[in-house]
Amino acid sequence: MPVLDDIDRRMVAELQRDGRLTGRALAERLTISRANAYARLARLVDDGVVTGFTALVDPDRVGLHTSAYVTLTVRQNSWRELREQLRAIPEVRHMALVGGDFDVLLLVRTTGNDALRSVVLERLQALPTVVSTRTILIFEDESR
Repeated sequence: MPVLDDIDRRMVAELQRDGRLTGRALAERLTISRANAYARLARLVDDGVVTGFTALVDPDRVGLHTSAYVTLTVRQNSWRELREQLRAIPEVRHMALVGGDFDVLLLVRTTGNDALRSVVLERLQALPTVVSTRTILIFEDESR
């Protein structure tokens, strides 16, 4: 497991705020040399601390007007198989194996209620390892 110093942690925080920062901008914000900034960033990527760069998108503005958390109760020891099946469903935007009253938590984003109904009733509940589902509609979403 990589050991992060204060500069590494500050670099990660800056990248989380704005993943488009250049090496030069990172160096300026952290008051380190550009060579040091590039070397640290490369190490953070190589060590798997930084796993990628992405854009945060407003779901409503791209036509995904309905969002829900869907919980799944699944058969024991089916996570690996189920994970691959869930990856094939484009509306599933996030998945997590969790402990508690259910086994899997999904973030599902769709174009509307009919599409959400289809994902839950026709796709998720049709998976052989899924025992039950619960759907929690999201009325307002704040991503960070």
